[in-house]
Amino acid sequence: MSEVVVRGGPTGLEQKVEVGKHVLIADEPIAEGGGDAGPNPYDLLCVALGACTSMTVSLYARRKGWPLEGVVVTLHHAKVHARDCADCEKKEGKIDQIGCAIQLLGPLDEEQRQRLLEIANKCPVHRTLTSEIKIRTTLM
Repeated sequence: MSEVVVRGGPTGLEQKVEVGKHVLIADEPIAEGGGDAGPNPYDLLCVALGACTSMTVSLYARRKGWPLEGVVVTLHHAKVHARDCADCEKKEGKIDQIGCAIQLLGPLDEEQRQRLLEIANKCPVHRTLTSEIKIRTTLM
């Protein structure tokens, strides 16, 4: 697993993200005080979930020999009022909600499609986001 290093400057919100040999830029939209030089952190979170979902579904279909020709995962993040969420434990304030729509391409039957939907919800990033998470932050 690669180490992720994020470097920010003294002005603006643009961040240089280094992941192994890869370099990305994260930023906020102009309306939020950024320069819109890259995706915002919540968009990057959706990228992680979408990529993992697509990879997991593709690997499973390949292993089964199913005729999956491609996967398109469309995601969005929003903060919604807890009272508007029927299946949420928290009922006050706002909660984070990620919408994830999956398009399965190829001549799959309905049983295969439903099984791939189940598998999508078991991808490692999905499991991480829906489990208890501990983040330990220290000074270097």
